[in-house]
Amino acid sequence: MPEEKRSVCEEKNFDTLFNTHYESARNYLYYKCGNLQQAEDIVQDAFVKLWKQCADIIYNTAKSLIFKICNNALLNEFAHKKVVLRYEKAPRDDRNHESPDFILETEEFREKLERCIGKLSPKEREVFLLSRIDKKTYKEIAEITNISVKGVERRMSNAFITLRKLLGSEINF
Repeated sequence: MPEEKRSVCEEKNFDTLFNTHYESARNYLYYKCGNLQQAEDIVQDAFVKLWKQCADIIYNTAKSLIFKICNNALLNEFAHKKVVLRYEKAPRDDRNHESPDFILETEEFREKLERCIGKLSPKEREVFLLSRIDKKTYKEIAEITNISVKGVERRMSNAFITLRKLLGSEINF
């Protein structure tokens, strides 16, 4: 029977597709994800999808469709893992478990810290905020402010000294 007339729904044709392409599809995914079990699971799911939609599939396009289904499934799993990792890293709001006194003290300290940062010289405040709020490295801050890295270090040191004096010595940066 010519290949374009073959039906994927016939069991022997489906078995031929499976036996011919399973290993190469599994290896393809294994090389991409590094997890043999995950690769095997995805390929098996791809063949299940192929079987469920066999009436709509042309036999000649089945191979490319299998690889496409496998690749899309792997990309979906990667995207899902990314979301899970992002959620795990996200700060959780545990304020419901904190005492009202602690929340009040924290808020008062934050306001005091903001007032003290406002009392820094403009150059010290700029360097301090770039470092602590924007998470810039000293080298990046030096490039932004057009000063040397040593100059950034000196301004940060002066900012810490001033903040310690203003906030009290019990605070450690």
